Amino acid sequence: MMEIKPYVHTVHYYETDKMQITHHSNYIRFMEEARIDLMEQMGYGFEKMEAEGIVSPVMSVTCNYRKPTAFPDQIVITLHVEELTRLKMRFGYTMTVGGTVVCTATSQHCFLRGGRPIALEEELPEFYGLLKEMTRANGAIDN
Repeated sequence: MMEIKPYVHTVHYYETDKMQITHHSNYIRFMEEARIDLMEQMGYGFEKMEAEGIVSPVMSVTCNYRKPTAFPDQIVITLHVEELTRLKMRFGYTMTVGGTVVCTATSQHCFLRGGRPIALEEELPEFYGLLKEMTRANGAIDN
């Protein structure tokens, strides 16, 4: 199984609000940064997929904020595949600062080519195989 390194985001001052804590909307951006980094590590970055005419829109997002973060905290984001089917997948995110969980989240995605859903297993079998490995390694739902 491929070793995936966690993504680290350092909170910027402009990402904080008047209370000097990270504004909640930024966690969605952090998730996207981590997802892009994960896909690059797997060899299937957005540039490569888009060059093949494939896009991966977000279908839903959840965030459970546990503890506030602030400038210049380093948020370590680990991802895992919670669910993988022929047409969609759901990532799980755990965000920590100094080993303390500050946020848990999920994002669900599908894959499209020309605006139409595609079966990732057929269109990008190697990438699908890597995702399937991640799914099994985490004991997640694998359909």
